[in-house]
Amino acid sequence: MPIDAAGVLGAAPRVREIAWDHKDVQLYHLGIGAGRPATDPGELRYTLESRLHVLPSFATVAGGGAPGVIRTLSVPGVDVDLPHVLHGGQRLRLHRPVPVRGRATAAARVVAAYDKGTAAVLVLRTEVTDADGPLWTDEAEVYVRGEGGWGGERGPSGRPSPPPAEPADHVAERVLREDQALLYRLSGDWNPLHADPEFAARAGFERPVLHGLCTYGATLKTVVDTLLDGDVTRVRSYRTRFAGVVYPGETLRVRMWRPAGTERDGAERYGARSGGAEEAGVAAEVRVAVSAVERDDAPVLADTVVRYG
Repeated sequence: MPIDAAGVLGAAPRVREIAWDHKDVQLYHLGIGAGRPATDPGELRYTLESRLHVLPSFATVAGGGAPGVIRTLSVPGVDVDLPHVLHGGQRLRLHRPVPVRGRATAAARVVAAYDKGTAAVLVLRTEVTDADGPLWTDEAEVYVRGEGGWGGERGPSGRPSPPPAEPADHVAERVLREDQALLYRLSGDWNPLHADPEFAARAGFERPVLHGLCTYGATLKTVVDTLLDGDVTRVRSYRTRFAGVVYPGETLRVRMWRPAGTERDGAERYGARSGGAEEAGVAAEVRVAVSAVERDDAPVLADTVVRYG
């Protein structure tokens, strides 16, 4: 049956208490490839508790539990099988830097349901707040094959945009570990697609694939280390579309473009141009495209933007 869009959108937010500490942060950082070389001062910011800073994409696993794309399946009005579900995109907006340890309340609800005819797209928004106020807002875009057809709004196009035609301003390559997915899944995503060769084969893959959110985190780390001097507190928002799979052991090629005329100290000018209070204080943004080097630069992440101050 098609998804019950009215029931999905009318469901009350699901609220849960979450907590994390330095061990969770360190494990996440190792899971996305931090710590190589192990004694590099830049890497110790991600791995050593006495110097620890939190990469904002840690928000996708903070508190443990199933990832947003899985939690969407338990919303009233959604009755679908996991094999029909794809993670279409991820968006994150930071209200404050993520602390090394914390306790917070996470309230999640589906805020959009789009009818693509042969599929449905659901957007699960999670608002996280601690005792001092809002911390971050996270959105997972969930694509469900075979569940459209109720006559609802089609929503924005799901087709990824091509990267800029001009050469990238910066290019970095990141070699993933063979056991990268095995490390990353310890942060809470236990889907056997990322570990069990037989399960991966039944799903149509030659071997287990890397979690999309692992690539998402590794890409943000690359941008922060390349353009922001490793200063994780400068990230204001981060969004992407998942355009293809990554296999553990492959090399990510991360291409970065700065818009013409942006500058590090142009926060007021940029905020005025973007016209949104949520972007106040953002100095610039970088467009990013990620591909798998060993497979002729097959696209992995598209429509990727990091905004920073």
